[in-house]
Amino acid sequence: MKILITESIAEESVQYLRDRGYEVEEYLGHSQEEIEQYIKGFDAIIVRSATKINETLLNNADCLKAVGRAGTGIDNIDVKACTEHGVIALNTPTANNMAAGELAVGHAFSIFRNLCAANEGVHNGDFRRGNWVGIELEGKTAGVIGLGRIGSIVSRKLKGVGMNVVAYDPYVPQEKFDKLGVTRCKTLDELLPLCDLITLHTPKTKETYGILSKEQLYKCKRGVRIVNAARGGLVNEQDLADALSEGQVAAAAIDVFDKEPSYNKAPGEQEYDNVLLHAPHCYITPHLGASTVEATAKVGQGIVELIDGALKGELVAAINMPQFSGSIEDIKPYCSLAEKIGRMYFQAEATPITKVEVRYRGELAESTGTGIITLSLMMGLLKGMGNDHVSYVNAQECMAETGIEVVETKTESIQKYNNLINVKFVTEDGRELKINGTVFGPDTEVIVSFFGYEMNCPLSDTVLALKNNDVPGVIGRIATVLGSHNINIASMHWGRKNQDGSDNPHAQAFVAIDQPVSKEIIDELSKAEGVLKVSLLELAD
Repeated sequence: MKILITESIAEESVQYLRDRGYEVEEYLGHSQEEIEQYIKGFDAIIVRSATKINETLLNNADCLKAVGRAGTGIDNIDVKACTEHGVIALNTPTANNMAAGELAVGHAFSIFRNLCAANEGVHNGDFRRGNWVGIELEGKTAGVIGLGRIGSIVSRKLKGVGMNVVAYDPYVPQEKFDKLGVTRCKTLDELLPLCDLITLHTPKTKETYGILSKEQLYKCKRGVRIVNAARGGLVNEQDLADALSEGQVAAAAIDVFDKEPSYNKAPGEQEYDNVLLHAPHCYITPHLGASTVEATAKVGQGIVELIDGALKGELVAAINMPQFSGSIEDIKPYCSLAEKIGRMYFQAEATPITKVEVRYRGELAESTGTGIITLSLMMGLLKGMGNDHVSYVNAQECMAETGIEVVETKTESIQKYNNLINVKFVTEDGRELKINGTVFGPDTEVIVSFFGYEMNCPLSDTVLALKNNDVPGVIGRIATVLGSHNINIASMHWGRKNQDGSDNPHAQAFVAIDQPVSKEIIDELSKAEGVLKVSLLELAD
């Protein structure tokens, strides 16, 4: 079999493939168009961040079985197109974690001790060390925004140099904070005024984009230091430049921009500009988070092992190919339902959870595919927590990183439905919130109970979940508000009984709508007489 490598990986990794009998060609330094024409005859292709695995390349490939990115992201791989072409898509999502974490810590040292400014000074003949008096990290407080894999690494290392570490992550249970020895802040506003250093480690989502803007920067201590080695756009670049100029932020270290430059152009060819390039006391590196010898070796070795396994037909950690013994078509509707149930939780409830219990009832309990359904539930829950890179193959690992326990059980006993998925979310404060669902026919996904209310609601991509007093007039008021904003109602379903059949003074509604609604409309609905709570459930990517 033939493997094409279009961007450099460690030579040991290339040799690994050759030692196993593959014909490997390193086709480096060529344009996207040239690669798209050259792909014919290859069984696999290995890329890093520049080569795009797109529809054109896939259409030109005549025997491609697997594509692999030696790195974390998948932004240059059209995963949907790969799936449609039957091509396995692979990456190495954890290989860069230590490198990224260490860079953030290195940046912290640099801006506390003025290392970059001092280096530039002495190279220009200025040895007046009094100009670069720094501040010690020992005893200072570091604020970590995002306590995932990399945030945990950074927390551990900063504690190791004597810093007090506080962290904000609304999706992580208290147990993980305790394990790391990190003080939990329940809100970002609680964290900001405590910190001498703030370092960001969240994915870039609509919730985290601009998470540090002018308002947040001026809630910090005057003289705070900022590190962003995570994702461009988490910090508003103009607001940070202004805060640096005004002295509100003493220094910043930035490895990523909202809009990135080309990392291959020589200085004379580079036309990129950014406001932070002109801001005082702002120290910038060209996206070096994964640029270590060790990370390069890990991503290279990791991807060649995955490619080898994929070409041998083994079960591998593919982005787009969950595998089990059975027909994927039989369980596909239940996977979709489970993912939607997972997405619902953090859109309807803010309390962190410590445990998820999923039970399969009826004929579904006999299926060997319930593990894949559980992974779908995890994916939905993780996407609700802002993880936009989760897949079937890394969902279990990502969930383990959150500290949330997931337990799967089965019972063949049948209540009302031939097949039923029972999901119980155990909250940090000891409550048990349950969502149950089933599937009718090939594609009708139905919620039969929601947080204790008995329902019978077919799902759509966008749903308003409303809790209200069980009194006349509420339905009309809700419909009037939506109608006044030209929001079409696809269906409305109310649950008035508790799951055990007893009466409840409140009702729970699911209102399926044809288009998304704004925060202003949500606020207007929340103020309607009799309405107690409104949650927007967005259940599709």
